[in-house]
Amino acid sequence: MHPDWPASPSKAGAEAATGPAFKRELNRVYAMYTCSFVLFVAALAALEQMGLPRQWIGFTFLLGTTGLYAAIGIMCRTSDPVEYYVAGRRVPAVYNGMATGADWMSAASFIGMAGTLYLTGYAGLAFIMGWTSGYCLVALFLAPYLRKFGQFTIPDFLSERYGGKLPRVVAIIATILCSFAYVIPQLYGVGLITSRLIGVPFELGVFLGLGGILVCSFLGGMRAVTWTQVAQYIVLIVAYLIPVVWLSVKQTGNPIPQVAYGYQLEKLSAVEKVLSKDPGELEVRELFRERSVALERKMANPEAALAADRAAAIQRIEELKADTAHASELAGAERSLAALPNEVSAAVQVWAVAKSVADNKAQALNGMPAHATPFAGDPQGDAEARQAFDVSRRNFLALIFCLMIGTAALPHLLVRYYTVPSVQEARESVSWSLFFIFLLYFTAPALAVLVKYEVFTHLVGTPFDQLPAWVAAWSKVDPGLLSVADMNKDGILQLNEMSIGGDIVVLATPEIAGLPYVVSGLVAAGGLAAALSTADGLLLTIANSLSHDVYYKMIDPNASTARRVALSKMLLMLVALAAAYVAAQKPADIVFLVSAAFSFAAAAFFPALTLGIFWKRATGIAASLGMLAGLATTTYYMAVTQPWMRSVFGITEPIRLWWEIQPISAGLFGVLLGFIVIVLVSLVTPKPDARSQRLVEYVRYPNQKET
Repeated sequence: MHPDWPASPSKAGAEAATGPAFKRELNRVYAMYTCSFVLFVAALAALEQMGLPRQWIGFTFLLGTTGLYAAIGIMCRTSDPVEYYVAGRRVPAVYNGMATGADWMSAASFIGMAGTLYLTGYAGLAFIMGWTSGYCLVALFLAPYLRKFGQFTIPDFLSERYGGKLPRVVAIIATILCSFAYVIPQLYGVGLITSRLIGVPFELGVFLGLGGILVCSFLGGMRAVTWTQVAQYIVLIVAYLIPVVWLSVKQTGNPIPQVAYGYQLEKLSAVEKVLSKDPGELEVRELFRERSVALERKMANPEAALAADRAAAIQRIEELKADTAHASELAGAERSLAALPNEVSAAVQVWAVAKSVADNKAQALNGMPAHATPFAGDPQGDAEARQAFDVSRRNFLALIFCLMIGTAALPHLLVRYYTVPSVQEARESVSWSLFFIFLLYFTAPALAVLVKYEVFTHLVGTPFDQLPAWVAAWSKVDPGLLSVADMNKDGILQLNEMSIGGDIVVLATPEIAGLPYVVSGLVAAGGLAAALSTADGLLLTIANSLSHDVYYKMIDPNASTARRVALSKMLLMLVALAAAYVAAQKPADIVFLVSAAFSFAAAAFFPALTLGIFWKRATGIAASLGMLAGLATTTYYMAVTQPWMRSVFGITEPIRLWWEIQPISAGLFGVLLGFIVIVLVSLVTPKPDARSQRLVEYVRYPNQKET
């Protein structure tokens, strides 16, 4: 590791600590690290060929990578507030871009992106387009101006720009809300990967991964997190590219999957047409239609249906006892009886979910749209088809807008641009961030198509007794992620007899492609690096907001630097444990929780930040009301339209969508209302004082010499 890392540079040595010698040493360290990692993977591959058990490979990947991250955290430990909060403001642009890439490559990007594209086809491109476009907004509207301001947190900027405590308080609430919503999916991803890698229960995997997170962020703050994230980016990008390149070579002979993408998409479309008319598929779909009708009948008379189900379960147990059936069969019947809901309302909810699943599986391609079809419906069809097309396109654009604005407003990403030495390097850092993110995002669509083609042509149609071992292995991790059932009893797996969750597509790619298990371990280690890197940044953002913005700025301005950093570390531990507990409950799918975080950030921060930088007339009370209005509107819309949140709040009234916009894009309404409120309230309230207006002038010209 770099010899300067354990010690903070003095003011006199700051220039040397960011100069060419420092960068050359970083290049040398990370070049050695990359070579060592490649040799580590090659050694494990050789040991696998010699008979090393798979479980030992998983343990080695888990302990080796998390141990390395922990070592960096220990070597970068610090109590200096500038080092702890903003890494000493001496991270070179290229390395900050790499760290930002790792911070950005969350469990949603690494694990969920290709899975979403696998399940939704063209519609999933909204995530790539929205998230990537967001960095253009960061470069144009935020990064250089925030770096010119030069504080520690986003609430710092809002408080100084608008004056008073109210903007800071609202910003703190929004920071904690969106960061906490975002960190839960990361810890969910940690639990999922750890459980698959070493075979421990999901809940235990969450808390095991938490240890790797805490060592880095707890000991060294942003300093340790930054250099750890650079190491994690190298692991995750290598892990992501190797299996997709291998799969591309296997299917097309072309080692560039992005080039093979179009050709394989055309072949996939042909396979989809065949499967849509396959007799076995038609038979299975009819069985699911019958199941849907039966469930609808139950829901029409739930009291009688629940009583009949309970009577049938009891009768089955009595019959098994009379026939002296095997103990396992009897135990299964008793579990079925115990699983029946006690309340009619609970039974109706269970049947409603089951009916929704049956309705999807009664459609062609397991309810998935044809991969190359842009939108639902038909713009040239009848009124219903035109309406479906319009709604689908509207939601596609709304999601792009929401993710784009949310990306430009996420606090844990914006604070990364406080860590570079200058305004110019802040601009360069955004460009490097885009490049490092592009490497994964340009590959994800190809990965989705290659995996889908492999499943449709090699897995579908396989006899159940010849299914590959990975199917049973993933079913044990979580049946909700992968399950198969021979509905028509023909002994052959049809597409609609398989349920696959998007969260395992990337993790299972090596096994789907028939690659050595060491590649599966490598991909799992990459997914773990992605989840850990983002979780580090998010937890640090929450803890720093509480210790710096709440305690230091609002409660005890005279607190010593040692006390502030110690408090941040303690709060980091508490927040991490709370987030791990929530993640262990599996509250919702990764993609929704991530999208919720983006909606919260977009609605709360983007209007206040951009107007605060570019419009001197914006006032503090207007910014505070705008943030509150945007956040409240977004939260309300999610609460009344998103199924999981409706269940949390006990909402039973029918769902009423605004302009047919899905809850995943709730931030759209919050952003628009936030801008309107800030502009209107600013125009009817007194102008900001001279100090605030001078601050706007100072920040708006980031290339002007700093004084």
